[in-house]
Amino acid sequence: MEFELTHRPSYAHLVADLRAGETVLAEPGAMVSHSPSVSVETTSTRDGLLSSAKSMLGGESMFANEFTAEGEAGTVTLSPPTPGDIYHHELNDETLYAVDGAYLASNPDLDIDSEFGGLKSMLAGASITPLALRGTGDVFIEAFGGIETVELDHGESYVVDNEHVLAWESGVEFDARRVGDLKSTFLSGEGIVMEFTGPGTVWYQTRGLDTFTEAIVGGVPDDGDGGVDVDVF
Repeated sequence: MEFELTHRPSYAHLVADLRAGETVLAEPGAMVSHSPSVSVETTSTRDGLLSSAKSMLGGESMFANEFTAEGEAGTVTLSPPTPGDIYHHELNDETLYAVDGAYLASNPDLDIDSEFGGLKSMLAGASITPLALRGTGDVFIEAFGGIETVELDHGESYVVDNEHVLAWESGVEFDARRVGDLKSTFLSGEGIVMEFTGPGTVWYQTRGLDTFTEAIVGGVPDDGDGGVDVDVF
């Protein structure tokens, strides 16, 4: 598969050129367009992504679409649901972890499974259930906003707000915790953070969808009954 990422970084768009017989797996709703030679099959039988705990928790979808070039080469274009960038990662018999909602597309031969972030993460209220993307092939991760890369040396740590975390390499250790005590959590405007310790690479997005949504809702006048005033639209 040949590919190109266009309209970066604000409105990234994945153009995947498939040879005859080639397939790319993508989340439902990601498709923008495709050639007539490309067939689309929605499946719910794969292990991993389609049966992960995240599916049941409302993260990734319970279904995925397989786009296959039938008989001749074809093109599929994919995009995230929100403005932002797309990160390409090539796995070589490796594992990449990605958080809820970050998966966009991949080589269909990769093993995609869910993994819990550990007892400490669960107790911290993070509800972290990262996808483990294993094998050899291309992976595409979507972001709300831009994408930053943090390279960690052995024993070096870095803290990222839970809402901004995208992905990290398997060699990176991680834990989740609240910001200070309960008072600090409320007054600081921060909640759950993830602390990563190298060696390895961590990727995060420059915007948080929940925070953005709260800002939009907070700026919309209500109708006096606690609802949104539709006249402003």
